[in-house]
Amino acid sequence: MTPPPSPRPHRLRTALFLLGLIPALRLAVGVRTGGLGADPVATITATTGLWSLNLLFASLAITPLHRLTGWHGLVRARRMLGLFAFFYACLHGAAYLVFEQFFDWAGMLADIAKRPFLAAGGLGFALMLPLAATSTDGMVRRLGGRSWRRLHRLAYLCALVAVLHYLWLVKRDITLPGLYALALCALLAARMARPRRSHGPARSRSIPRKPAPLHIGTDENTGQGDQ
Repeated sequence: MTPPPSPRPHRLRTALFLLGLIPALRLAVGVRTGGLGADPVATITATTGLWSLNLLFASLAITPLHRLTGWHGLVRARRMLGLFAFFYACLHGAAYLVFEQFFDWAGMLADIAKRPFLAAGGLGFALMLPLAATSTDGMVRRLGGRSWRRLHRLAYLCALVAVLHYLWLVKRDITLPGLYALALCALLAARMARPRRSHGPARSRSIPRKPAPLHIGTDENTGQGDQ
């Protein structure tokens, strides 16, 4: 099956960038107009947390979708989705630090020690830091494609910790965290079930096999392929 044609890279990036800003812009308008309900801080915290989780899961879904469709435009989308997930995680943590703890670092640490869901949230954010810091093409080249991919598999651990953070937060109605947990299981299953590659007719062992050339930017030799 011929892969669908990819849109121009700059158009795809522009569209994703504009879509990724919509939740933040809606919150900004809500703050300005007083449209965030009776507890604006809770609304900001919940909205940024959910969008960080949604975008993280969307970035993880790129790998199975890319394998299924062969559309390389999806690979270009993964980096921006991951960076927006980190962006909303930063807003999520900042809302807690600024509006709930008022920059009281000692109080924040004491609160984290008492409430496990906060510890899980802090761990998830810490796991996202090296992923965001190594998201550039320069870092892919510096680390090497294989090492870069190994590092960025931390995204799955980050997703697991984020689901635990959400589960321990809600306590009673665990329907939505449970759905995220099922989605993560599906993503992990898709990640482990690597597709079988078709092999052509067996070659004679007496004929030396010509090594395949390296192509910078392909799935096999850079960090831009399957994680």
